[in-house]
Amino acid sequence: MPIRFLKRKAVCTEGVDVEAAETLHGWLLEAPGRSVDLAGCTHLHPANLQVLLASGAPVTALPADADLAAWLSPLLAPKG
Repeated sequence: MPIRFLKRKAVCTEGVDVEAAETLHGWLLEAPGRSVDLAGCTHLHPANLQVLLASGAPVTALPADADLAAWLSPLLAPKG
C-alpha cells in the first residue's frame, strides 16, 4: 500500500495511484486535523491531489523528489 495510515498522519511512499484516492479521502473525513506526509512520495495521481486540495488537510512534508515537489509546492505548501 502506498499510504501508511497512522493515528493522525498519512505517510505516502512511492507511487500513490488512483486506487488510493477513495481510501485517503475517507480517512481524512473520519477525523478533523489529520495531516499528510508526502516526503517519500515519487508519484501522486491527480485524483489524490484533488482529495488533498478539497479536504484542506495540512501537508507536513513535500516529496523529496525535487521535480515532484516543485510541481506540488505552489498547491500544497507544508503547514507546520
